[in-house]
Amino acid sequence: MRHVNYLDVDIQSGFWKKKQDMARQSTIYAVYSRFKDTGRIDAFKCDWTEGKENKPHYFWDSDVAKWIEGAAYITAKKRDRKLEKYIDEIIDQIEKNQGEDGYFNIYYTVVEPEIRFQLRHTHELYCAGHLIEAAVAYYEATSKRKFLDLMIKYADYIYTRFYVQKNCGFTTPGHEEIELALVKLYRVTNDEKYLKLAEYFIYERGTQNDVREEKYDGVCNQSHLPVLEQDEAVGHAVRAMYLYSGMADVARLNGDEKLKETCIRLFDDVVTKKMYITGGIGSSSCGEAFTVPYDLPNLVSYTETCASIGLVLFAHRMMLLNPDSKYADVIERVIYNGFLSSTSLDGRSFFYENPLEIIPYLSSRDDKNNNNYRSIHFPPKKRSEVFSCSCCPPNISRFIPSIANYLYSVEGETVFIHQYMQSTARICLSGKEIKVSQKTNYPNSGKVNILVEGGDCTVAVRVPWWCEKAFETQKGYAYYNVRDGEVLSVDFGMPISFIEANRKVILNCRKYALMRGPVVYCMEGCDNPKPLRDILVDTKTKVHIEKDCTMLLPKLKCKGYVRKMSDDISLYVKKQSKDEKTDVTFIPYYAFANRGEEEMLVWFNVKN
Repeated sequence: MRHVNYLDVDIQSGFWKKKQDMARQSTIYAVYSRFKDTGRIDAFKCDWTEGKENKPHYFWDSDVAKWIEGAAYITAKKRDRKLEKYIDEIIDQIEKNQGEDGYFNIYYTVVEPEIRFQLRHTHELYCAGHLIEAAVAYYEATSKRKFLDLMIKYADYIYTRFYVQKNCGFTTPGHEEIELALVKLYRVTNDEKYLKLAEYFIYERGTQNDVREEKYDGVCNQSHLPVLEQDEAVGHAVRAMYLYSGMADVARLNGDEKLKETCIRLFDDVVTKKMYITGGIGSSSCGEAFTVPYDLPNLVSYTETCASIGLVLFAHRMMLLNPDSKYADVIERVIYNGFLSSTSLDGRSFFYENPLEIIPYLSSRDDKNNNNYRSIHFPPKKRSEVFSCSCCPPNISRFIPSIANYLYSVEGETVFIHQYMQSTARICLSGKEIKVSQKTNYPNSGKVNILVEGGDCTVAVRVPWWCEKAFETQKGYAYYNVRDGEVLSVDFGMPISFIEANRKVILNCRKYALMRGPVVYCMEGCDNPKPLRDILVDTKTKVHIEKDCTMLLPKLKCKGYVRKMSDDISLYVKKQSKDEKTDVTFIPYYAFANRGEEEMLVWFNVKN
């Protein structure tokens, strides 16, 4: 199966067009401004010396590279000369400061040039990977070759040092990412050495040749076992997703069945045992990592934004490798929930972590003791414009403009529609171009009209896991033979459902979450009696829909109960409370924390 590139898809209106407009008009410039303020942009001049401010950090290259990639996706759809000027200025600095051998890294050029490619954990190859991805994206968006040629030179040097000479201080990257970037470079250049290098980094991981630092046990960066022996997602969640994405790429390109089966095992482990209802992954702040199966705490969940994006990258590659609607279902879960919550409604501030519950006062519980030694890590209560480790904002700014990558794919004479957005795609089938258009107000509505123009074809539409209507499907897709000029109409509905978790998720036992179609909802303190944990939601009463233009999707309202207690201020009393009725309001989970610092709750108590 081959995917239909975002360049051949136009999202024309609706939910995601508004989000893309936000990214174009607000997010991309907000991130650039903060990166300019913090020295990340000017660091590419490579003129820092001891004693100056804004000493480069070893992951700053990757922050700016992701911003460039996002800006490239934006200018590809509508040329933006201002963005191109910003990008070209950075590329000029890369050209000026790149070594004769092709090496480029702002940190190791000015801070510790004597130990480049000696420390596995300091992100050199991770930064190189993001620079390569940015270069490919900018070339495809503008046809300008300078950045691509610079990164080809760098990739050739990496190939020589790691694959030919094998004379570096480590064998495989400490933070995976370059693997999938090398596959992109192979695709655009057709030079097989980049695919060979990606294979090398994947298959050497966890072997006896893989040099490890003493401070890491191999689990953090998935080096505890050779990849073909791995059957459980462990360690740093972002690193894992980038590795697995590269593995799926290589498995598909090489027809590697063993690697494919490994990817299937790892994906299933993530989504059946370690994924939140929002699509968030990585439940622990200790190592930003996976823990044991079914450990999905809400109040101290970590669920880094980059991990959610990484899960989409992995699921998308699995969808191409092993066509099954479960992969597109996961993508949908992430993009409307655990990813989208990362960004404020105005597109200018961001969450690194995306919790499923907030109790505001707990974040300061240890302030009087010692700010540097907290007994437990609680996620932040509000979004920030930039972080010291600012990997997430530019990742967001590259993901939203390229979201059309996840809509369509082709296998033989069949066009697969994986996600539903008002859009038009230009697709090559049997040497001729056909146009496939969606007319829909999804996810406000489950109705989708699909128009095929330019020829007959088979259309496979994903039937979402939450759909309650009957469709005849194969691996989750309903197949239709559609003639040129014919409109195919489908309606998945948009059911409101109370969801319960597997009983092994102990912290959610006897609790429920509320979803409307693919969208998870939550309670927020500004709409409801507090504390939110005291509310019992009546699951037998009707849930009403209330329009809300500020959040793009409606609020949901139903009846519930809270305890009516006496004025006795004793800490503990014999049971005396009575339940009294109250209205309960839910908002889309992605929209929380946009109206001040408030309580928030996804999993709630019910009165059946």
